[in-house]
Amino acid sequence: MEKLKHVISARQFKDPEFLLWLFESAHQMERDDVFRALTDPLRGRILATLFFEPSTRTRFSFEAAMQKLGGGVLTAENARANSSATKGETISDTIRVVSGYADAIAIRHYEPGTAEAAARISPVPIINAGDGVGEHPTQALADMYTIKKELGRLSGLRVALVGDLLNGRTIHSLLPLLSLYPGVTIDLISPWQLRLPLAYREYLMEKGVAFHEGEKLEGVIEEADVAYITRVQSERFASKDEYDVVKDVYVINAEIADRLKPDAIIMHALPRVNEISPEVDANARAAYFRQAKNGLYIRMALLKYLLA
Repeated sequence: MEKLKHVISARQFKDPEFLLWLFESAHQMERDDVFRALTDPLRGRILATLFFEPSTRTRFSFEAAMQKLGGGVLTAENARANSSATKGETISDTIRVVSGYADAIAIRHYEPGTAEAAARISPVPIINAGDGVGEHPTQALADMYTIKKELGRLSGLRVALVGDLLNGRTIHSLLPLLSLYPGVTIDLISPWQLRLPLAYREYLMEKGVAFHEGEKLEGVIEEADVAYITRVQSERFASKDEYDVVKDVYVINAEIADRLKPDAIIMHALPRVNEISPEVDANARAAYFRQAKNGLYIRMALLKYLLA
């Protein structure tokens, strides 16, 4: 695959062999981290994290990844309120300025398409760390890496995607990566108000991926190799009343978790609210905290790929 300059969409990753290489690189990063054998391939390099929406895992994992590789970090945690954006500065001007200080920019923004617009004018790599209800490609890479580590394969899977499929940018990025592998079947489980947008359903049809839509977990969760649970995103609703109608439609408790196959896994990009009960955390199928840590190593591998 031709080397990428920017990471804007999961659809840029079209080669399973490249993904395998990236996952092996992430695994090597993890081994080196455990044995305190990490080198400093990015010494002297700087990553700027521009986050116009809240983040814990994504921002911290990017910053930790850069520092573990020997680089430095410039951070704007709440750039919507604590940057020159409050004075009316355009995102184009912000990118032009920050690219003079940093060797790469990870940006999270509330408007879909912002990362793509930034990449068009940036002389340094832009990494999409989430653009509204658009995409979150590095999370999808971490998700696929997690599935590979946990189950040992990426083909022949039955994957249940549960919850807010309308607004879930993690789901929007995960689908193109799942579509690269043969024998994958996807169950789309959501309230009708939060069903997967038509453009993504058409993409799955174009790629020949088998998928089914429904509103009930029964009969689906028992067959899943991966149950990927998503948060109903309160910040995307026009009113609290609309959110309250759907917020607790799916709650994975201990009883439901035990209905999964013994070797199945439960995933969630976090943060969770009510959709996975804390009692599930002790279940061996609960992979979401391991998933969060995997995000560190996949971002280390990606930063080294882009900058070393």
